[in-house]
Amino acid sequence: QVQLVESGGGLVQAGDSLRLSCAGSGRSFSSYWMGWFRQAPGKEREFVATISGSGGYEYYEEPVKGRFTISRDNAKNSVYLQMNSLKPTDTAIYYCGASAFGGINEGSYDYWGQGTQVTVSS
Repeated sequence: QVQLVESGGGLVQAGDSLRLSCAGSGRSFSSYWMGWFRQAPGKEREFVATISGSGGYEYYEEPVKGRFTISRDNAKNSVYLQMNSLKPTDTAIYYCGASAFGGINEGSYDYWGQGTQVTVSS
């Protein structure tokens, strides 16, 4: 079992930055791939970024490449999403998930946090 709690969301202006955090509890946090997904109003939840258990591999969805950076600190059982140059289209609820195998499909993730709202005004 892994429990996940996101934090760091808020209301910002276009061009600003935010850093989301996801704190995990439970055993073997470092053995899980961690991912960030987001869900905008009226849309399906979509993949944003993922990072391997060791932190040595990262993958990003095209719309956020070069603007977002995923990282993790296994000593703190935490994963982060640094979001720069934010756009109004980044407005969504952001969720972190834990997966034994990784991937870009939410069905691959076994555990989820409750989400944190990010709102970007123009």
